[in-house]
Amino acid sequence: MRFSMNREVFAEAVGFPVAMLPARAAQPILGGILLEAHDGNVTFSIFNFEVSAKTTVQAEINESGRVLVAGRLLATIANKLPGDTVELELVANQLQISSGAASFNLPAMPVEEYPAIPDLTEITGEVRGSDFVTAVNQVFPAASSEDVTPVITGVHLKTKENVLTLTATDRYRVAMRGIDWENHDAETEHEALVPAKVIHEVSKLLAKAETIKIVIQKNGDRQLIGFIGDGRSITSTLISGNYPPVERLFPETVENFAVINTGDLRQAVDLVSIVVEQHAAVRFNFVDGQVTLEGTGGEAGRATQSVDTHLVGDDVVISLRPSFLRDGLNGANSEFTRIAFTATSVPGKPGPVLISGQRSKDSADDTSFRYLLQPNLLQR
Repeated sequence: MRFSMNREVFAEAVGFPVAMLPARAAQPILGGILLEAHDGNVTFSIFNFEVSAKTTVQAEINESGRVLVAGRLLATIANKLPGDTVELELVANQLQISSGAASFNLPAMPVEEYPAIPDLTEITGEVRGSDFVTAVNQVFPAASSEDVTPVITGVHLKTKENVLTLTATDRYRVAMRGIDWENHDAETEHEALVPAKVIHEVSKLLAKAETIKIVIQKNGDRQLIGFIGDGRSITSTLISGNYPPVERLFPETVENFAVINTGDLRQAVDLVSIVVEQHAAVRFNFVDGQVTLEGTGGEAGRATQSVDTHLVGDDVVISLRPSFLRDGLNGANSEFTRIAFTATSVPGKPGPVLISGQRSKDSADDTSFRYLLQPNLLQR
């Protein structure tokens, strides 16, 4: 095997699959990157049975072949090479890398022992790339980071007719976003539970893709999902188990709500939370015309801030964790935010707040993204 190509293209091609490698591979061979050169193209891929990533770029091929070398080491070298071009050649079980005045030799690993990359041929459907990236960024913060309950460490994907809905929860909040879905499969309804860290990485690595094709495979015991866009592909095994039916927690209508300028509210939350200890809540007192935020902390620290508010319905006093509220505001991503107050059967006890975006103070709220927040929301 021998080929040459632009150094920047080489560094980007290596960096894409290596970004999906785990920090510590279960076996050295699973920390490798596979290079395959033929027909004027070089394919760079990784696979460790949990995730795979692959990209193909053009190169000047002098001799076809393939080689498996340490992935992270190759990525580090690729980013440091001094020349404009890079030449790679497999000689006596060593990959020789030359660029400018620099050269490296990497030992090749037994490529015949490397697992086969999953085949992504039957496309389930596709979405607009920018919509998918936005939706992942909106719901990802609500996914649980604790492995005690694995099913809620994922982002739940569900298709119905022409809508793909992404949902995440950590038992304290639920984030949900629907985007347009073009179905390519005979079945119109599909479900997949994708590890949150994986789908978040996918959204970053495929951020420039105009269209993202999605493959959902559930054949036998092995279930996986694939994402294809911009000449790149990523696969991940799915999380097994039943996702909690959190969509039923969202009320159809709420008559008691407040509309607030998002920038003003975010500034007030940042100011008042200065004195609040980590994981503690800020008190919000909603009355006609304004909301007053109050935070208290150690050493008798106390802060208050008032913000103009358009309130519809009764006055409300509620406590919310600042970091969770910020995630909701960021997800709504609009000039104004609607905070709706749901009712409970217990007098004086507020229910979850429903956060959504609103384009102006008086317009109807945008329900494509919904964020339900209250501590211990899903605990039984």
